[in-house]
Amino acid sequence: MTFHAESTTSRARLLAVALGIVLAIVAGGSLAFFNPFASGEVAQAEEKEPQPKQKEKSKDADDPEPPRKLAKAPELDGGIAWLNTGKPISLKDLKGKVVLLDFWTLCCINCIHIMPDLAKLEKKYANELVVIGVHSAKFENEKNSESIRKAILRYDLKHPVVNDAEQKIWNAYDCSSWPTLVLIDPEGNFLGQTTGEGKYDLLDAVIGKVVAEHKKKKTLDEKPMRFDTAKFRDKIDSPLYFPGKVHADEKGKRLFIADSTNHRIVITDLEGNKIAIAGTGTPGKKNGSFAEAQFDDPQGMAVNGDLLYVADRKNHLIRELDLKAKTVKTIAGNGEQDRDRDTGGPALERGLNSPWALYLDGDRLFIAMAGHHQIWTFTVKEKMLLPFAGTGAERLRDGPHEGVACFAQPSGLTSDGKNLYVADCEVSAIRKVPMDGQGRVTTLVGRGLFHFGDRDGPGMISDPDTREAKEAKLQHAIGVQYHDGKVYVADTYNSKIKAIDLKDGTVSTFAGHIKDEKNPVFNEPAGLSLANGKLYVADTNAHRIRVIDLKTKEVTTLVLKGVEPVVLKEETPKDEKK
Repeated sequence: MTFHAESTTSRARLLAVALGIVLAIVAGGSLAFFNPFASGEVAQAEEKEPQPKQKEKSKDADDPEPPRKLAKAPELDGGIAWLNTGKPISLKDLKGKVVLLDFWTLCCINCIHIMPDLAKLEKKYANELVVIGVHSAKFENEKNSESIRKAILRYDLKHPVVNDAEQKIWNAYDCSSWPTLVLIDPEGNFLGQTTGEGKYDLLDAVIGKVVAEHKKKKTLDEKPMRFDTAKFRDKIDSPLYFPGKVHADEKGKRLFIADSTNHRIVITDLEGNKIAIAGTGTPGKKNGSFAEAQFDDPQGMAVNGDLLYVADRKNHLIRELDLKAKTVKTIAGNGEQDRDRDTGGPALERGLNSPWALYLDGDRLFIAMAGHHQIWTFTVKEKMLLPFAGTGAERLRDGPHEGVACFAQPSGLTSDGKNLYVADCEVSAIRKVPMDGQGRVTTLVGRGLFHFGDRDGPGMISDPDTREAKEAKLQHAIGVQYHDGKVYVADTYNSKIKAIDLKDGTVSTFAGHIKDEKNPVFNEPAGLSLANGKLYVADTNAHRIRVIDLKTKEVTTLVLKGVEPVVLKEETPKDEKK
């Protein structure tokens, strides 16, 4: 199958995707059809053949729309594993329920963005609706059920997920982009599908009408279903929970850890001794003292003396921690996800879109805006936000910063003082961006959205005949760190640390060579930082910080002393519906 990908922008929607989208709403005993493509962002996976237009039949405007016969939804057959449930689920098991299928892949920022909407729908229609996640992988690593299980925990998903590694369910429902949302009525009929972000209001309206109709028909089962999620949780001996980024402050002798799924910032010295913790451990966006402040999936950080800047990813904010006063405040973002990629402005008036990584250069704070597929800047003194590089289209394209260059979910930043180096994860690439805004954005390694793998070698080969066999490949790399003429890379989905020699452009594995399924050296590392000749690694899926001695290449685990785990109320296990 030939794959390629696109993402819509605020200026140009993918009408080719939208033309095939129809949702059927049961209303007044007849079916009214809607085209819900006014908004929404997608990662497109496969282009479908255009369908011929149907000739319109002339009819009186007052003639009623005749009832349309609904087709039965395809069964959920073909998955290689079911997670977040004690047993496989069929549509027969869901008879009487409104069913929402979420076709997703764990790397996709658009898929991540709709998860809060799914949670809201699950809460509002707790007795009537069942959400089933259908994980249809993009990357090879994402076909692994263990990687999906980790993602379910990281994203705090409460519904069942089927690993559709061979895309059999994806094909049965004729999907072409992530995320695709499919609605099935309580009698097992396919009602329609829509794609992309920003569809909560549409889905809420449709589900509400379907629920009302099937209450009248007495075909709605309002007994809530419970699923056995407990056995899929991690049993860990660590105070951290999916730490996404780490920042080592050599001058201040401090280590800052984004304890992402614990929604807090852990501050220690470089030996792991606790200094402070900011955040309650529960998601929110509250400012105030370290003890009362809240974050939601914090990621990249940058230190400025006794101030720490934090990319508060899920809140779409940049937060400032005063390390002396031990207080937290918001310095950029209005708390809403924004899809305007072109307009800067006063920092507290502009919405952000999943800020994932930060790099401070004097008065400029560079922001990897993963949701915008761009690099932005925040001026510390003037408190202004401005787009810096990238058109916002999700692809790999080199060229001038504005109007030409394109990124795809940038998630890591570092610098040699003249250039930014960007972990451009959806294209499995490392990009070079001149910090003066002049010249061109170029690529050190990586070819595109569906070009990935695990190979050392030259980063870029001009000869197309030898390129495919010899050129280096990464797989969804999220973290980068510059040091002494090299860019170290957290090659996340390959669970390795690699190094790019900037003199000759070669890519080589630096750590993680040895494959041990039971005791891997790394497990999807996502963050890197350097201090005193040691590379600190946020080893995300292993819930730990690893330390690599750059001279000896010895890898050890940082022992955190005085850092307590977050203790939340345990969910009461309930039996699944038989």
